[in-house]
Amino acid sequence: MTTCADGSLISNIRPLQGIFVAGSGTDVGKTVCTGALLRALQQAGCAVQAVKPVQTGVLASEVASSSLSDAAVYSKALEGIRPLEHLHASAVLHCFGLPASPHLAAAKENMRLDCQNLCHDILTHWDALQASALLLEGAGGLHVPLNEDEDMLDLMAILGLPVLLVGGNYLGGLNHILLSVAALLHRGLSLVGLALVPAPDPAKGCPGVDVADMLADNARILQKKLRVLGCDAPLIEVPRLETLDQAGWEALACQFGPLAERMASNWPGAGQKKLTGHLSEEESLVQRDRRTVWHPYASATSLPRLNAVKRTYNNRMVLAGGKELVDGMSSWWAAIHGYNHPRLLDALHAQAGRMPHVMFGGLTHEPAVALAERLLAVLPEGLERVFFADSGSVAVEVALKMALQYQQSRGETQRTRFLTPRGGYHGDTIGAMSVCDPVTGMHSLFSAMLPEQLFMERPSCRFDQPFDPACLNDARQMLTAHGKEIAAVILEPIVQGAGGMWFYHPEYLRGLAQLCREADTLLIFDEIATGFGRTGKMFAAEWAGVPPDILCCGKALTGGMLTLAATVCTGRVAEGICRDNGVFMHGPTFMANALACAVACASLDLLASGDWQKQVHGLELALHEGLAPCRDMPGVADVRILGAIGVVEMLEPVNTRSLQKFFVDMGVWLRPFNRLIYIMPPYVTPKEDALRLCAAVEEALRQGAHLS
Repeated sequence: MTTCADGSLISNIRPLQGIFVAGSGTDVGKTVCTGALLRALQQAGCAVQAVKPVQTGVLASEVASSSLSDAAVYSKALEGIRPLEHLHASAVLHCFGLPASPHLAAAKENMRLDCQNLCHDILTHWDALQASALLLEGAGGLHVPLNEDEDMLDLMAILGLPVLLVGGNYLGGLNHILLSVAALLHRGLSLVGLALVPAPDPAKGCPGVDVADMLADNARILQKKLRVLGCDAPLIEVPRLETLDQAGWEALACQFGPLAERMASNWPGAGQKKLTGHLSEEESLVQRDRRTVWHPYASATSLPRLNAVKRTYNNRMVLAGGKELVDGMSSWWAAIHGYNHPRLLDALHAQAGRMPHVMFGGLTHEPAVALAERLLAVLPEGLERVFFADSGSVAVEVALKMALQYQQSRGETQRTRFLTPRGGYHGDTIGAMSVCDPVTGMHSLFSAMLPEQLFMERPSCRFDQPFDPACLNDARQMLTAHGKEIAAVILEPIVQGAGGMWFYHPEYLRGLAQLCREADTLLIFDEIATGFGRTGKMFAAEWAGVPPDILCCGKALTGGMLTLAATVCTGRVAEGICRDNGVFMHGPTFMANALACAVACASLDLLASGDWQKQVHGLELALHEGLAPCRDMPGVADVRILGAIGVVEMLEPVNTRSLQKFFVDMGVWLRPFNRLIYIMPPYVTPKEDALRLCAAVEEALRQGAHLS
């Protein structure tokens, strides 16, 4: 299932099958190769159609007849072959008269192309077609623009089809081909073949060169380069023919015969979901998973429901079976920029080429230093030192150890406990678990090994209600009674996340900070879930204007691409730990991983543009609108929204397994827990998709999917 930009659904029962024919440049022979492969596939018994998503330089009325029309070439390629009764040889989805780049040709006719709608058109065409596969031919090279922001390679990456790359065999052609191969692999696309086509005059610009030897050498080098890259795609040397009559097309089809036979054997016939007796790609992957993998918060014997994801883009996940899901979870709240963002991918790729990782003990590197500088510039004022950790849980462990070492270094050795509100969640490692809610957390399972901490009442003052100072009474009493044994108070500012998605008043933080100062104890903010814009502020602490002594951040730090977290403290804490030649006793092996730091810097660059503020505000408005109908539905205890977080709290725990299946059937990805059905989408989520997520929640409640 997929959607177009207006939110309408397409229910394609088969995953899209076929090949995308791309070129290393313009006029390298893509159309001829597409025609030859089309002929070879039909001769192999495969009901395949050649499709041109965007044709330029031809009037729509002349697509079938013009010598400039690729569709006309496809038809000629099948001369002498008995036509398939139910299938035309070719189709053109968009046609523009101006012989120019697709974005310019479309603009000339007051239209704008975009990947989402082109993908929609391709899938709609495929869904209505009795074909085993499509041959999709691109326009120009990989980076030919479709609009100001997207190009042909973006469309290819969304579709995810294997690629036949066509390149020109001439002086300088090798460079273009290898750059194109690198771009395809960089975007995770598989190369099923490389067609090498001689230019009309391959000797042009190279007098005295043995042309035959040069062309053969190009082929030899390409084959070696592909082997080095671990790519087993065949190299097809396509002869240049003076005339393309029926005999000529047959000669070219013979060159593509082995590739056609291999691809046709992998494609189920028209209208089939899968070959009889064979598991689908998704079923096979899930079966393999069940034999080997243990999933989070799940049994290894009573196995959880699984969906296999094949690729991602923007705010979408594409399952192995072809179904698209609108993501409402941001991959556990981390993928704030959506998936496969080119800035993040480029940062990862560039850093991998320079230095993927080096130990951080006794060494440093630019990505880590730059990230620390960038973080301190956006974090609450007063924080001065950045300690990099592997994950959010480890960042909390580091914060707790910092607080303990700080207190010990100043002689307060009796301060060994932590005070935290009930309803909190801080991670799954030992120290982090000890400060999670003692009832909804995991204390009963691990009580023998968890340190015994102090718990106070959850902040009872709602974010959207007048503040009641009495909600601080229990915190005041706990600090009065136990202040001398408390190393630090730790809590999630404004939003208690996995512990209940509870939003409380900023004034509570201001009052608590004052109580901590009076008790001479440290204040730790866990901003792992709330940091980097999720609540409408860059950090949730900004709602109260309160700087902590120690702050933990993670999740969205790298835009959800790689695991990385940070524990940041004031100069006072750092100096206290290090007085009398003291050192902080922690050091992860992959601390300040260069790849993760480089991606995190790129993510902060995206946030620095300021677009996230408009995006989060738009999501907040959409969530208010979309979840409003849920307020009066039976079984609903509360509906609350803050920034890009929408929560429907039920009176009773929901059936998570049943709801997850319902949501996938609806084409969305949401993962409820306990009594909460919540939405935390990527910031790039358009309004129509946010409303679709809300509509899925409303429909689930209406149908009782949360009860079954």
